[in-house]
Amino acid sequence: MTTVATQHNTQDTQDTQDTQDHERDPDRPARRRHQSRRRRSELAAFLHSRRARVTPADVGMPPGLRRRTPGLRREEVAQLSGVGVTWYTWLEQGRPINASPQVLDAVARTLRLDGPEREHLYQLAEVAYAPGRQADTIEVGPEIQGIIDALDPHPAVVYNTRYDVLATNAAYLDLFNVPALTESGVRNVLWGLFTVAEEDCPVVHRTQELPIMVATLRGAYGRHTGEPAWESLVEGLSAASPYFAELWRSGDVAPPGPRVKTFRHWAAEREIRMTSVSLSINGLPECRIVAYTPADEESAEQVAALRRRRQG
Repeated sequence: MTTVATQHNTQDTQDTQDTQDHERDPDRPARRRHQSRRRRSELAAFLHSRRARVTPADVGMPPGLRRRTPGLRREEVAQLSGVGVTWYTWLEQGRPINASPQVLDAVARTLRLDGPEREHLYQLAEVAYAPGRQADTIEVGPEIQGIIDALDPHPAVVYNTRYDVLATNAAYLDLFNVPALTESGVRNVLWGLFTVAEEDCPVVHRTQELPIMVATLRGAYGRHTGEPAWESLVEGLSAASPYFAELWRSGDVAPPGPRVKTFRHWAAEREIRMTSVSLSINGLPECRIVAYTPADEESAEQVAALRRRRQG
């Protein structure tokens, strides 16, 4: 966490640079200070505007009472980003503090910044920008997309170890076509499953299946402890779902593996039982294809009916 001492160290470094610049160009230190103040002022306005456009529903949080702003509060951004409230407040106020790329990445994810916005954030914060250096920018190429598309009518999805949804085929969207799930705007299946009402959850046996998913998440978490994206996910889900928080505290660990899962769908006449299988992907570390096949003939008929409904 950034401290007041860090802020003072930043100012000391700037003073030394100003002294050196003044010897070469008497007007340069003043110009640098003016430019830095302008960038910090722009950074404050930019962060405020981006925060205002992200609603609590976008990140799976309840709206709460007496909310005077349409977007997130500063403390909510700090919590979801895994940083201190004071530090984020100083950042949004444009104070001259140090910001690491990892922390800026976490703030950018919370505020749902796209590529150009993320680069703009780095420039305003005076931090070197390295496009594509983070795992969250992984894109599934046409070859992998073609494979999962070819599995239709069997549902298939590409997850990373945080259960972020990187790619799907149409049949997967059929199976998970739950308005409360798809309207959250968060492309992470755990967010959807833990933040919808139990009657809206597509997974029938939540008390059997969700603990296994959390244990699988924790099995991967050990390799990423302290990384902003992981800490933000765990802290955000713990705040949004007491059930997730309870499961996370249990400390259970499990690897991904084949299972028979039961799904419900508002357009299906009966429950759908599917066998899930995880397949690793060469060239995409810590990513996997999860394919679902009907566990019995009745379930196969329900999947086929969902496909006909989509095509018709």
